[in-house]
Amino acid sequence: MLTLTWPVMAAVLVGALLHAAWNALVKSSGDKSLDTALLHLVGSLVALPLLLIVGLPGPAGLPFIAASVVIHIGYFVALAGAYHHGELGLTYPIMRGFAPLLVALGSGSLIGETPSLAAWAGVIGITTGVALVGLAHPGEALHHRKALLYAFVNAGIIALYTVVDGLGVRAEVATGGNALRYVLLLFVLNGVAYPLLVWSRRDRASRHQIVAYARQRWPMAALGGVASIGSYAIALWAMTRAPVASIAALRETSVLFAAILGTLLLKEKFGLQRAIGTAVIVAGVMALRLG
Repeated sequence: MLTLTWPVMAAVLVGALLHAAWNALVKSSGDKSLDTALLHLVGSLVALPLLLIVGLPGPAGLPFIAASVVIHIGYFVALAGAYHHGELGLTYPIMRGFAPLLVALGSGSLIGETPSLAAWAGVIGITTGVALVGLAHPGEALHHRKALLYAFVNAGIIALYTVVDGLGVRAEVATGGNALRYVLLLFVLNGVAYPLLVWSRRDRASRHQIVAYARQRWPMAALGGVASIGSYAIALWAMTRAPVASIAALRETSVLFAAILGTLLLKEKFGLQRAIGTAVIVAGVMALRLG
C-alpha cells in the first residue's frame, strides 16, 4: 500500500526547496523567459552525461516519456503566454497552486487512487495556502485576464503531465528500472523545446544578445538545472512510494519556500496575507500526513 511516510515527506519538501531555489534565480533576472529557457537547455546538458552513466530507462517507461514530452510542449507554450501577459508573481502561484487540486480530482479515475478525507483537506489546504502566499494582490489579477487564462490552462497541463509521469515512473520501477533514468531522459528531451520556442520569438538582433546573455548567465543556469533535475527526480521517486495526489500537493509548497527566499534574498515583503497562507499550508501538510 502506498503511504506518505515522514521520510518521503521530508524528501519531497527538500525537492520543493530546490524547485523554489531555481525559480528564485529566474525571478531575480531581467529576462525571465530567456533565463527559464537557458536553465532548461543547460539542465539538459547536465542530464545527458548522467544519463549515459546510469543508462536509458526500459521499454515500459518510454511511451509515458514520449507522451510527457508532447504535453510539456503545450506547457512551455502556455508558460510563455502566461509570462508574456502577466508577471511571474501572478501566474506562477496559479499554475503551481491549482495543479494539485486537479490531480486529486482526476486521480480516482486516472490512477485508481481515491484521496481520503484527510488527504482532501490537505490538498485543499495547500492549494488555498499557495494562493494566499503567491497572490499578494489578488484584486489586480482580474485586470490580467489573458495571463489568468494561460495560467489556468497551464495548471491543467501540469496536472496532466504529473499523472502521466507518475504512472510512467511506476511502470519503470515495476520493471526493474529507477526514477533517475526516467527523469534524466525526460530532461534531455524537454531541454530543447522551450529554448527553441524562445529563440523563434526573438528577432535577429535579440538573438545576438541571447548568446552574450547566455555567456554571462550560464553558471546560474547550471545551478538551476541541477536543482530542477533534483527536485523532479525526488518528486517522481516519491510517487512510487506514496499517492500521486499527495506528492503533487506537497511539492507545491515550493511557492512558500520561494516567498521566503524572496523575502530573505530579494527583500520582498512577507506581510499578514503570506503569514496566514503559511499557516494554512502547514496545516495542509499535516493533514496530508494524517491522510
